[in-house]
Amino acid sequence: MKDQTTYKQGTVVKHWLALLLMLGAVVWGAVACQKQDMDLTFQGPYFVRFTDSSLTYKESYTKPIAIRVHNVGPILTQPITVNYVISGTAREGKDYSVGDTKGTVIIPANKSFGEIHLQLINNANNILESQSLTFTLTGVQPSTLQVGFGKTGLVGKQLTFVIQDDCLFGGFYTGTQKYGTQTATVPDVEITSTDCKNYLLSNWNLGIPFFNFDAIKPRLTFVDNGDNSLTVPPQGNENLGSTDTLRGSGAWNPRNRVITLNLQFKLKLSTNKDTIISYTQTYTPQ
Repeated sequence: MKDQTTYKQGTVVKHWLALLLMLGAVVWGAVACQKQDMDLTFQGPYFVRFTDSSLTYKESYTKPIAIRVHNVGPILTQPITVNYVISGTAREGKDYSVGDTKGTVIIPANKSFGEIHLQLINNANNILESQSLTFTLTGVQPSTLQVGFGKTGLVGKQLTFVIQDDCLFGGFYTGTQKYGTQTATVPDVEITSTDCKNYLLSNWNLGIPFFNFDAIKPRLTFVDNGDNSLTVPPQGNENLGSTDTLRGSGAWNPRNRVITLNLQFKLKLSTNKDTIISYTQTYTPQ
């Protein structure tokens, strides 16, 4: 009996030891997982980077372009000075200019980003090519920050800016039309072309009598004749009646780049009666 009792007690002890070992393994695994999770927590250093990695604009874009550099980390109560260099095929003074202190961008105190202001220069010559700029961050103060993210600091360190060449008349214009004593003006009228001969113009109506196109942007096409004269071929439009047509002529002033269109709008009022309305529009580059 004593041997049997001793055997049973030994078995119970083994079971308890096995259970304790299992519990110990679970606890150790939990602790290990927690430590691993803690190791994945970002400890810095914080850094500055370009907000975008690439941008593309046509050379006819006339407004200043803001290239942002932001602080990826807590907002500081002191200004952050970021240094950069510019390289590429675009030519300063001919294709672009920088509106601020070139080579330095400031992230103001209590702000998360600063801006480099780039101004494109429209030297449209009907040669459709592209130039590019590469902005590269080179240093930052205070020294508690670094440039770019990652071991080599490459993430966010560079931005590629592509300047697309545009056709001679491509770009944004302010259109003006006088009809009687009334004058209509529309800004941000875009003129585009894919071959530098045939052009597409938006918002061409500018308040045509009898019609109200405030909520839509009807199209008009014209042709560059190569001698500063323009032709508006006979054309219809989905915004006009099926029998209404538009035609005309025009000119381009190489000194101020203003486009003048002399238009004739043929309005068919009945089977045997047409009405022709003539008017002039001017488009001034913005």
